[in-house]
Parts: sequence; C-alpha cells; structure tokens
Amino acid sequence: MKHRKKAVVLISGGLDSMLAARVMQEQGIRVEGINFYTGFCVEGHTRAIRNRGAKQRHNALWVAEQLKIKLHIIDIMEEYKDVVLNPRYGYGAHLNPCLDCKIFMVRKAHEWMLQNGFDFIVSGEVKGQRPMSQRKETLPLIARHSGADDLLLRPLCAKYMPATLPEREGWVDREGLYGFTGRSRRPQIQLAKSFGIQQWAQPAGGCCFLTDKDYSVKLADLWASRGERHYEIDDIMLLKVGRHIRPAENYKLIVAREEGEVKYLQGYRKDYAHLDSESHPGPLALIDGEPGPEQIEQAARILARYGQGREAQQVGISHTDRQGQTRLLQVAPLHPDDLKADWLL
Repeated sequence: MKHRKKAVVLISGGLDSMLAARVMQEQGIRVEGINFYTGFCVEGHTRAIRNRGAKQRHNALWVAEQLKIKLHIIDIMEEYKDVVLNPRYGYGAHLNPCLDCKIFMVRKAHEWMLQNGFDFIVSGEVKGQRPMSQRKETLPLIARHSGADDLLLRPLCAKYMPATLPEREGWVDREGLYGFTGRSRRPQIQLAKSFGIQQWAQPAGGCCFLTDKDYSVKLADLWASRGERHYEIDDIMLLKVGRHIRPAENYKLIVAREEGEVKYLQGYRKDYAHLDSESHPGPLALIDGEPGPEQIEQAARILARYGQGREAQQVGISHTDRQGQTRLLQVAPLHPDDLKADWLL
C-alpha cells in the first residue's frame, strides 16, 4: 500500500489557512494543524471581558473542529519576544514584525514536522495579499530562511510559484492547487462555497494586536516609560483593557470602561496601586508608576471625571498603595477641558 503522506498546516483561524488544509484533504493528505500562542493573539479577548456580542470562540480550534483534524497549540511566547523586540526585517505600519514572524513560525513548524514524522508543511499564504510578508520576493525568502525550503507548500498560490518537493514527488497534484493572487477575497470565498463552507473568521489583520495602531501606541509608551524594550504577559494583556491615560512621564492610569473591565482589573489590585470610587458609582483605576502626592490627587480627579459624580462638587476616591495601605481622598472631578488630549493613549 502506498504510504499516505502527512502535512502539518499552519492554522491561524482565518479562511485562507482553513482552505489550504481543506485542499490537502481533498487530495488524500493526512492533515493536522499547528497554532502558535504568542500572547498577542487572544481572539475576542477585549469583547469577552467587556461582555460584548455572542459567546467568543477560539477561531483556530473552531477551524480544526470544522475540518475534523487535530490542532496542536504551542506556546512560543518567550521565544517570540526576540521577534517582537529585534526584527531583522523591521516592522510594518505599526509594531508588527510580520516577515520575521512568518519566518519564525514556519521554522517552528518545520522543527515540529521533523520531530513528529510529518512529510511537509502547508500554509494559507496568497501572493500579494499582505504588503510585508506575502510579496513575490518575500515568499521564497520565508521558505529559505525558515529552513523549510521546498517542503513548504502554499496550495492557494502554488501555480504562481516553482513546484515544491511534494508536487515534484507526486505527493500532491499540482493541477489541484490554485493560483490566487492579490488582496481580493472573492476567489477564496468562491472556493469556500464550493467546499460547502459557510462560516469563517474575518481576515482583516488577523488576530494580532501588533497590527493595531492604538495597541502599538500603548506598547511603545510602555517601553518608553520603563526605559527598556521588554514585556511580560500581564503587560501585554493589560494594554488591551481600559482607558490608558498618562498625565505625566512617571505614571499612567488604566481606567475600567464598564463592569466587565472592572472585574478583570480587580485581579491586579495586589500588584498595582489603585483608585476606587467610593461616594458615587464609578470605575476602578490601576496606577502604573510612582506618582507623587499631588499626582495621586490629580489621578483621583481624573477617575472622578469618569464616574457618576462627575457633576458633583466633591467625590470620595480611595487610594490604595502597593503595600495595601488605603486612604480616602475628597476631590473635585477634573473638568473635561483640563483632560489633555495627549494624555490619552
């Protein structure tokens, strides 16, 4: 009996990787998925905390379920830091190291492939779809610098590229592959419908927060305030939650916007000094940094501005320092005109 070839597919949770895996299934290839956890791709995280929309799903797991394949989720957060902090090929429009990221993930998939006895790697890339990592000149670079070389097959744009080893050896039929190119989604949507696929995640930017302008501004501010380019998981999670307000270089506030965020930020009360609304219903705020006494009063006035006592003469705000000592402040809410635009990150 002819040996049934095995492919590991990079599953992001989007339509392209879903289709790439399905094309391989159509050719009789045994398929398993791999998904890498970087810390920057937490799907539905902000919406889930803020109680918005329907129940959130992990798109990569959902894709694996639809395709009826195994999905291996691998935590690469520590290794990935070097990609974020020191990208050889630089950043995209924001702090997204897309080309370095793709090389790194294909390299990790290649290592996994060798360790687990798989034959080749499949990716859902489409030539010309992404301005940084999916250009004509960067697709071969990814294959070469990742070490995967011609064991990396891209079924959706294979006909625009030289035949890979799986094609030359007859493991897959090149005629059954595709020649999609450019940013239009129409060919993929038509292919999905031909497979009977009715649902998929929206593709714009994927789930990487590093492609988001507002998030990147907050991350750059975090590095600048600490005087070093470094981060831990709690840092990058907190950047996704609340209003981030920096009235001075030495401190910032993270102000909850609604009840779900209040509950989430409460989990950090032991790690940060914080402010609570006492006399009127209002949000919780974490204090990141070391404000002086006058700045603590300033921070309390800012918090009062976001509570139901914003029109009151005085609002009671409690301040708890990092040692757990609490004192009550009576402050006048900050007038909207005094909330400077450049404080808001």
